[in-house]
Amino acid sequence: MATSTPAGVRDGRAASGGHPSDSGAPMTHRQIMEALSGLLLGMFVAILSSTIVSNALPQIIGDLGGGQSAYTWVVTASLLAMTATTPLWGKLSDLFSKKLLVQIALIIYVSGSVVAGLSQNAGMLIACRVVQGIGVGGLSALAQIIMAAMIAPRERGRYSGYLGATFAVATVGGPLLGGVITDTEWLGWRWCFYVGVPFAVIALIVLQKTLKLPVVRREVKVDWAGAFFISASVSLLLVWVTFAGDKYDWMSWQTAAMVGGSVLLGAVFVYVESRAAEPIIPLRLFRNRTITLASLASLFVGVAMFSGTVFFSQYFQLARGESPTMSGVLTIPMIGGLFVSSTVSGQVITKTGRWKAWLVSGGVLVTAGLALLGTMRYDTAYWQLAIYMALMGLGIGMMMQNLVLCTQNQVSAADLGSASSVVTFFRSLGGAVGVSALGAVMANRVTHYVKDGLADLGPKAAGLAQGGGGGGIPDLDKLPAPLRTVMESAYGHGVADVFLYAAPCALLAFFVTLFIKEVALKSRAAAPAEEQKTPAA
Repeated sequence: MATSTPAGVRDGRAASGGHPSDSGAPMTHRQIMEALSGLLLGMFVAILSSTIVSNALPQIIGDLGGGQSAYTWVVTASLLAMTATTPLWGKLSDLFSKKLLVQIALIIYVSGSVVAGLSQNAGMLIACRVVQGIGVGGLSALAQIIMAAMIAPRERGRYSGYLGATFAVATVGGPLLGGVITDTEWLGWRWCFYVGVPFAVIALIVLQKTLKLPVVRREVKVDWAGAFFISASVSLLLVWVTFAGDKYDWMSWQTAAMVGGSVLLGAVFVYVESRAAEPIIPLRLFRNRTITLASLASLFVGVAMFSGTVFFSQYFQLARGESPTMSGVLTIPMIGGLFVSSTVSGQVITKTGRWKAWLVSGGVLVTAGLALLGTMRYDTAYWQLAIYMALMGLGIGMMMQNLVLCTQNQVSAADLGSASSVVTFFRSLGGAVGVSALGAVMANRVTHYVKDGLADLGPKAAGLAQGGGGGGIPDLDKLPAPLRTVMESAYGHGVADVFLYAAPCALLAFFVTLFIKEVALKSRAAAPAEEQKTPAA
């Protein structure tokens, strides 16, 4: 006669190599860490490969002949692909082997990285970044989903802290390593894309040996139409944001066509999802107030999070004349804050079971950090910048993982993947739209400040304004002293404006978290889907 096995026992058997737990106790810390080791290593590779190019981007875009638009799209392309595919990965994880999916995601990402290293122009690099983004979407969604499949919500904060710590180490290690590689003549920036390959191979081997989860098999129909329409809607919106104010006016027929088209495609997506048997984003999830508010907060947090990691490299290299290596070193206060807050908050949440205070506090700190960064200039004292960056990092660390945690605590095992990926999706969407919009703002403001600076130099310098502000990434070492000061001042003020525009988004995230109701964290991991008995909707 078949008997029902508690989720913790089933997962414990799988994670410990098939040895049963007669006591029925949940997985031990050692068993969980063995199962998560390969997953954390895979996340480390993906994040490292993403951040390793951040400080090299000014030189990469300069060598490939791109401008500020190309600079923005190298980042946005990856975020867009990540945004569009995250819900799809989440849905697939509810239907297929999570282990196989995370390995496929890792292989896709590494493949994109290798080809990106061979790029001959900005267009080829942007296409490769799309491939990378597809892999990152899988790794980002599946990391949270696999953790939720093994660990009870009450204990998950502790392990989310480990995930946050991995994110922080890779985030700070990536720019430093990328800076060193870029500054080393016999390597060059192309090796920024190759260096993660050995780590990826190790991650695949470790995942194969350590990650063992029950596989749920059932007849499925993947919602490809939903994936297409949401990708098309977001893509059209980002194209509009990128080129509005540059290629055409904000109020123009192009704006009407693109915004209207994006809204129409979004409406089609909602219609398709309402009819799909296995929707990529189940609309019924949004009947839950916590999921709706957490998704909205994640949207605004994404703007703040990605604006910090993307535009700091331009500030330190183009406004302060630092090398790519030093650009990585100088951002350590932000990454240190993220590392500390994500680790500490995870440990405290595990002990107390309370998480809302961390979300609210994080919203306050992110808003304060961005607002203060909006006051910086090219000659602002570094100790002030360090404090501002640390505040921002502390806030992001408190919010990023815990928004996923409070969402996972609200759903059954059958919807675990979809619900987790929804929050990640909105965070990525906020990052993609934010980076694209803020990149357009920065290009416009830098051009404005360069022209003002050149006008102050006199009539002879006015002719240098053409192409000096945002059309191309300048090489400061080749500029005469007066013009270099103008460029540094323009980029310093322009990046500050970016943070000033991002601050209201963080403030909105703070207000949204105030309305999220705190629900006690469950003390058991979700049961596998085939054992979960839920009434029909």
